[in-house]
Amino acid sequence: MAGQEGQGATITNTDVGDAIVAEARDTLARALAKIDHCLDQLTDADVAARPAPGLNSIAIVANHLAGNLRQWIGSGLGGEPDSRYRPSEFEDAGDATVAATRRTLHDAVSTADRVLADLDPRDLLPVRKVQGFDVTGIHAMFDTVAHFVGHTHQIVMLTRLRLGPRYRFQFVPETIEQGAPRH
Repeated sequence: MAGQEGQGATITNTDVGDAIVAEARDTLARALAKIDHCLDQLTDADVAARPAPGLNSIAIVANHLAGNLRQWIGSGLGGEPDSRYRPSEFEDAGDATVAATRRTLHDAVSTADRVLADLDPRDLLPVRKVQGFDVTGIHAMFDTVAHFVGHTHQIVMLTRLRLGPRYRFQFVPETIEQGAPRH
């Protein structure tokens, strides 16, 4: 029966809200693990390299992700001051390293995770202004998590382009159900 789970326990709106927030946190953590997997294979020169003029390096994408997380989750959901200056995220710092890139992302994801962990699910419904847009908290959370996942795949692709056949996949299917070839 809808609204029931297990032995007659009623699922509440708070339960659903908590589950949605938990899934957002888990999705950010899984995406960060994919980025870490890429960073583990790269050199400082790799994270600083632009694949072509006018395209962003992995370090620049990481700076952008951190700025977005701080603004939309840290400020938008957590009430921290919004000090984001988006254009600076796309400037070539020139001294990018794997360690600094990793630290930037881990700090931003850690802060976002703390905000989400402390979030009352009822705070997902009110409208607030983020980056000049009037959005609900749930919009801010979903949009930011989707943005992070999208750029995660960009980092994976940039890593694959940089490493070519030396790239090591994080996931290799082992069963047909997972996508392994039939033998």
